[in-house]
Amino acid sequence: MKKSDIGVALYLLAAIIFFIKPIPSQLLDVMLALNISIALVVLFNCLFVQEVLDMSFFPTLLLFTTIFRISLNVSSTRLILGTGDPGNVVATFGAFVGGDDIIIGTIVFIILVIIQFVVINKGSERVSEVTARFTLDAMPGKQMAIDADLNTGAIDDREARNRRDKIQMESAFFGSMDGATKYVKGDASAGLLITFVNLIGGTVMGMTREGLEAVEALQKYGILTIGDGLASQLPSLMISLATGILVTKASKEADFSDILVSQLFGIPKVLYLVGMTLAFLGITTPLNTVLFIAFGLVYIIVGRSMDHSMAVEAIEEESTQAEEEAEEIRKPENVVSLLQVDPIELEFGYGIIPLADVNQGGDLLDRVVMIRRQIALELGTVVPIIRLRDNIQLNPNQYIIKIKGIQITEGEILFDHYMAMNPGYVEEEITGIPTFEPSFHLPAIWITESQRERAESLGYTVVDPPSIIATHLTEIIRSHIAELLTRQDVQNLIDNVKETNPVLVEDLVPKLLGIGEIQKVLQNLLSEGISIRDLLTIFETLADHAVTTRDTDVLTEYTRQALKRAISSRYFMPNEATSVVTLDPNVEQEIMSSVKQTEQGAYLTIDPERTKLIMASVETEIAKLENLGKNPIIVTSPIVRMYFKKMTEEYFKDLIVVSYNEIDSNVELQSVGMVTA
Repeated sequence: MKKSDIGVALYLLAAIIFFIKPIPSQLLDVMLALNISIALVVLFNCLFVQEVLDMSFFPTLLLFTTIFRISLNVSSTRLILGTGDPGNVVATFGAFVGGDDIIIGTIVFIILVIIQFVVINKGSERVSEVTARFTLDAMPGKQMAIDADLNTGAIDDREARNRRDKIQMESAFFGSMDGATKYVKGDASAGLLITFVNLIGGTVMGMTREGLEAVEALQKYGILTIGDGLASQLPSLMISLATGILVTKASKEADFSDILVSQLFGIPKVLYLVGMTLAFLGITTPLNTVLFIAFGLVYIIVGRSMDHSMAVEAIEEESTQAEEEAEEIRKPENVVSLLQVDPIELEFGYGIIPLADVNQGGDLLDRVVMIRRQIALELGTVVPIIRLRDNIQLNPNQYIIKIKGIQITEGEILFDHYMAMNPGYVEEEITGIPTFEPSFHLPAIWITESQRERAESLGYTVVDPPSIIATHLTEIIRSHIAELLTRQDVQNLIDNVKETNPVLVEDLVPKLLGIGEIQKVLQNLLSEGISIRDLLTIFETLADHAVTTRDTDVLTEYTRQALKRAISSRYFMPNEATSVVTLDPNVEQEIMSSVKQTEQGAYLTIDPERTKLIMASVETEIAKLENLGKNPIIVTSPIVRMYFKKMTEEYFKDLIVVSYNEIDSNVELQSVGMVTA
C-alpha cells in the first residue's frame, strides 16, 4: 500500500474509533490542532486553485472532514461530561476566544453559526444547485461545439476526447457538489445541537456529581461547552468558506488573487472617486477627519500609481508589438506549416457560407459528421478530417473538392433554390433553370421554393443545396477512400481488433505480413467498394493464406472469397434472378496465358489489338444490361477475376467483376450474354 492510502485509511479509522473509545485530553488537543490545519489547507487550496476540476475530489473531502469533526465533538463531549477536563485547546477557545464569559462566548458562537448557516451555507447551496443544472443543460451544446471543431480540423481526435472527458467530469463534479453542500449544512446544524446538549448535560453533571450551584455549574461547563463549540465551529466555518469559494470560482486560467486585485483596483477613476468621497466625508461630517482624509489620500495615490502603470504598459505593449511586426518582416518565411496537406478539403465561395454557418441555421457541418459516420458503417474505415474553408477566389455559389491538395471535382449551386430530377417516369415538365446533378451528372432543373411542392407531387426527386453538396462529397470520398487509407489508419484498425482477438493479431502481424501489405489488401477491397468492416474475417483469411503467398493481389482474391456473403448481398438480390454477363472460357484462357509473374507482381502481356476486341465485346454486353436497367456485372472464374478487372478498369470505371467463388449459393444468376473476342 502507498503512504497516501495508509494516511487516508488512518484518518477515517480514527474518526470511527473516536465515536467508540474515549481518548485522553492530550490526544484530543492533537486531533483538534490537526483538524484546524486540514481546514486551513482546504481553504487555501480552494482559494488559489486555477480550475475547479483540480479539486474534483472535494465532495468526498467534505464528507471525510465532516465525519472527523463530528467524531472530535463526541470525544470532547465525553471528556467535558466525564472529567470536566477536555484539554488545552477547548479550554483556550472557551477562555480566550469566548472571553472567559459564558454570555460573550455564547454570543460569539451564535454569530459564527449564523454566518456559517445563514450566509455561507445557504449561498453555497444555491450556487451549487444552479451551477449543476446549468452545467447539465449546457452539455449538448458543448458536445456539438466539440464535434464542429473536430470536423473543421480545429482540434484532433485526442483533444476532442479530452474535452469530452472534461465535460463529463464537470457534470459529475457539480452534480456531486450540489449534494455535498448538504454535508456542510448538516454539520452546522449538528454542531449547534451538540453544543446545546453539552450545555444542559454539563450543568446537570456539575449540580448532581460535583455539588455545584446552578450558576457555578452553568459558568464552568458553559465555558467549556462554548470552547468546544468554537473549536469545532471554526474549522467548519473554514470548510464552508472553502466550499463557497470553489463553487463561485469563475476564473479558470489566471491566479485568483491577481484577478481579484486587478478587478477591484484596476480602474484609476474609480479610485479617484472613492478617495475624494472619503476625504469629503472626513471634512464635512463629524467622522474622524484624520482617518477619512488619510484613507482618501491613499486611494487617490493608488489610483495615480495605477494610471501611471497602465500608461507605461500601453507604451511597452505598443513597442513590443512594433518589434514583433518588424521581426516578422525581417525573419525568413516559416514554410514548415505550408507542408501539411489536408486529406480532404471542401472549399466554397462566400455565397455558400450560410450553409456552413451554424449561427445562420446552416447544417453542412452536421452533414459532414453524418458522412463520416455513414462511410464508417458502410465501408468499415474511418474517413480523415474533412477540412471546410471559404475561398474568395471562387464564384459565390461554387465549391470544389480536393483530395490531398489536388482538386478532384467542382460544382455549383443556386442558393434558396432546389434541384429537381426526373426519375424517368414523369412526363409533365416544370419550368426552371436546366443544370446537371454534380455527383452522377444527371440532367436536373433548379426550381424555387414555391415550385417545390408541385414538383414533388408530380414525382420529381427534389433535393436542397446542402444535400447536393453532401451527396457529391460522399461519392468523391467513396471513390477515393482506398488512397486515403494510410498505414496509421491500418495500425489503428489492427489495434481495435487486437483488443478482442490478440492471438490472431500476434500471429498475423508482423510474423506473416507487414502493415504495408495489409494496407494493400484493404485498399484493393475498398477500391472495388467492398466493406472492410468485418476485419476479423479478413485477418483470419490473411493468416490462413499468408503462409503460402505474400502476393497482395492473390491475398485480396482469397479475402474476397471469404467475404462472399457480403459481396453477394451487395450486388445480388436473394430469391430473384440477377442478370449478368459471363466471360468466354477461351478469353479466360488467353488472359491467363498472357500473365507474366515478376518480383513486383503480375501483369498482362496481351496484344493491344486483342484487348480492343475484348473491350468492344464488353461494351456491347454491358449495353444489354443497361438497356434492361441492371447493374453491369461480369462473372468470371476465380483465377481470372483480378486480371480481367485490371484490364477493364481503365475503360469501364463502374464495371463490377466478380468470380463464381464470390457468389453465395442461394443466389440465382441469369446470363444475358458472353464476352468474346
